[in-house]
This record gives sequence, structure tokens and C-alpha cells, in this order.
Amino acid sequence: MKGVVLAGGLGTRLHPITKVTNKHLLPIYRKPMVYYPIESLVDAGIDDIMLVTGGNNAGEFLRLLQNGKEFGLTHLNYTYQEGEGGIAEALALCRDFVDNDKVLVILGDNIFQNSIRDHVEAFARQERGARILIKEVEDPERFGVPRLDGDRIVEIIEKPTDPPSSYSVTGIYCYDSQVWDVIDGLEPSARNELEITDVNNFYVNQGSMEYSVLEGWWTDAGTFESLKKATELVAETGTVKA
Repeated sequence: MKGVVLAGGLGTRLHPITKVTNKHLLPIYRKPMVYYPIESLVDAGIDDIMLVTGGNNAGEFLRLLQNGKEFGLTHLNYTYQEGEGGIAEALALCRDFVDNDKVLVILGDNIFQNSIRDHVEAFARQERGARILIKEVEDPERFGVPRLDGDRIVEIIEKPTDPPSSYSVTGIYCYDSQVWDVIDGLEPSARNELEITDVNNFYVNQGSMEYSVLEGWWTDAGTFESLKKATELVAETGTVKA
């Protein structure tokens, strides 16, 4: 299984500090933000990783991470996303790297307290389809929210004003090789982006979307409030590699 860390974008919600650096290079307690998703992948047994970045500070990732030796990797792959075309567009840049393997995509500003190894192994056992991790949160309207029917997801709604559940889709997405055909068939949203929720809903409609409920805390770090929260959580309880 291949791993993809998405660390592009302009980080406009964190201006002015992201006017001079990429959001994913900002510190979360004792480490740069981008360290945490890479550590989650490596801990889960994924050591073939590509990092997608963009903007004016892409070279800083190479200077910081080099070939990934600090994480126990022998090689770390990089690619560049021009502009902000959405998560699905960023993933599409990794098509040749992933080839026909399964892929786990993790957002570079998402931090997980516990190991995701069990979830990765569950996806590895799936014959086909996709898997997401969901977590009960106090503010699901900030995220993609699954509509549940028993143990099935029947729909994922992006940032709903009236959430159909108290769960959020976290920033980990697992796909089989069909994902490339799905992305090829996407139309840009009103934001002029290729939306990952549309990819996920394809698998939902196909009946091949599985999910796991995440234990332990999880947070993004894309706003000043969540950046502060992430730092406090890591400082208080640590993560799998803290």
C-alpha cells in the first residue's frame, strides 16, 4: 500500500503567518506539523510515501524532510500542485506513483493521537472499495458529515448547516485503484475544485465504502483555533510517536 501526504494549499485561514511559509511547516508543540502525518503512516507500516506540496515554499519541505531518514524511510517522494485545485486534484498527481496499488491519503494538517495501524490493516483486507475514518465531534458542520443507516454510510454531506449525524469524516481516505477513474469523471465544484467528498460519495453509491470509528482524539490544524488546540493536545497527551 502506498501513502500520500497532502501538504499543499495556500493556508489563507492562517494569514498573515502563512504569507511567508507553508501551513504544514508551522510548529505543533515540538515538531513541524507535517511530521505528524508522516509518522502516522510509518507507524502503520506504510513506508512508500509521496508528499504533495505547492506554493512558494515547496523547497523548504525538501530541506526539512530530505529523503525521510529521520522517519526510518530510505526514500521520500515529492510532487508539486499548482494552485488550489482541491484534494482530489492533488491526489491525481500521484497516479503514476501509486499505480495499481491501494493508497492511503492523509491530510497534512490532521493529527491523530493513536495509531491508525488497525484501520490500515482492515483496509488491506478489503477486496475492493474505499475506507474512511469517522469521529464524533462537537462541531460536525465544519467537516464532511456521514449520514448513517445502521452500520452503513448512505451519504456524505460537506459542511452541512443541519448535520445528519454528530460524526465527522477525518482527513484519512483509503482507496483502491478505481479512484483514478473516479477522479477522471469529476466536475469542478462551485469552488472550482475537485472535491474529495464527491470521490467518497461515488464509493458510497457503489456500496463499497467501509468505515471505522476512530478512538482517541483527532484534530485538524488549519485555523488559529484548531492550531492552538492541536498544540495543546499534543503537549498534554502526545501522539503515537511523541
